[in-house]
Amino acid sequence: MSAPRTVPVRPGVVLGGGRPAVFIGGPCVIEDDRMLMRTAEGLAEICEDLGIGFIFKTSYDKANRTSGGSFRGPGLREGIRLVERVKKRLGVAVLLDVHKEEECGPAADVADVLQIPAFLCRQTDLIRAAAKTGRVVNIKKGQFLSPEDARFAAAKVTSAGNPRVTVTERGATFGYGNLVVDMRSIEVIRDLGIPVIFDATHSVQMPGAGGKTGGDRRFVPVLARAAVAAGVDGIFMEVHPNPGRAKSDAANQMPLSGMRRLLKSLIDIDRLVKKVKKVKKRRGP
Repeated sequence: MSAPRTVPVRPGVVLGGGRPAVFIGGPCVIEDDRMLMRTAEGLAEICEDLGIGFIFKTSYDKANRTSGGSFRGPGLREGIRLVERVKKRLGVAVLLDVHKEEECGPAADVADVLQIPAFLCRQTDLIRAAAKTGRVVNIKKGQFLSPEDARFAAAKVTSAGNPRVTVTERGATFGYGNLVVDMRSIEVIRDLGIPVIFDATHSVQMPGAGGKTGGDRRFVPVLARAAVAAGVDGIFMEVHPNPGRAKSDAANQMPLSGMRRLLKSLIDIDRLVKKVKKVKKRRGP
């Protein structure tokens, strides 16, 4: 297995190429300015202390909630204003979801990475609009999509003249209201030459549980450790100061208070796995 191409996000934050895994984390949706800044500050400090590349993620609009009455966020204009404040204050890289072609330009003004949600991973015009901004495009692999077929979504980015594309594994539909993760998909996607990220929190979702998405965060560390051992280039988690009170994905988000310990364990695994790969590469087949 060869290492996937290198995708630079910003100085000091690079995905792929056999480099250390990058952490992508933050709240599912912007609830208010105070919560957003508190989470960003906490994660930025942890990642700096641990020496791990960090991309702060959030969403200004959760357009794919189970119920039409669920909280969606502050919207594009206000959301970008709040995220820009975080970026200027902390100097962190930022990832934002985009749901419509017309959102890509404004979102790219502040975001280093534009993310295509899983349900929209086959939307050609949206993917190409994101690609044309020149930002890194992270495509969430749909719950219905095989890892082999992720190449076609990624090709929509590169064919638009943007080589900076990554794919995120986030589980596959298993009957009604459940997801499973096939860790083989990580190697399949990396073998395509595409840096692969593992979304540990969305992978434990139980979609559509009585009008809202349920889940079980107990399994987030288990799956994250397995994915890092499989050689991922990035780990994605939604993090909240008080997940039980979160307005979206309350059952799946990880508590900010436990992130230092969890990330430390993941870094230790990542370093060991990549050290072994380097030794094997030097020795040859």
